[in-house]
Amino acid sequence: MSINKQARRDAKQLFKGCLVGGVLDEARVRQTVAAVIERKPRGYLSILKFFQHLVQLEIARHTATIESAVPLAPAQQAAVQGNLDRVYGTGLTMNFSANPALIGGMRVRVGSDVFDGSVRGRLEVLRESF
Repeated sequence: MSINKQARRDAKQLFKGCLVGGVLDEARVRQTVAAVIERKPRGYLSILKFFQHLVQLEIARHTATIESAVPLAPAQQAAVQGNLDRVYGTGLTMNFSANPALIGGMRVRVGSDVFDGSVRGRLEVLRESF
């Protein structure tokens, strides 16, 4: 199902109405969805689908997933969080996890940005170069 231009415009307008000081307000998102479902404007399913996509992108943009080969000590987590706050601003939700498959190093993902400093990532780059 393709989303037409008008549905995209409407969804973007609804999304902008859910931002409070540049931050997505969960209560406004719920109210907006409920209002659209209640009114059922023309193409409302397309509008809601694109609106959901915009909300998911915004949530991902403010979520940092940090994978490391071994669990990070609290001091290391604080250092990583400080560096990410400096680059992306405060308000990131941090998710730390251990992934032994990385062999060593860490992989950081914020929205669509991925920083891979893991040994496994470097080995894959080396393998692809041959």
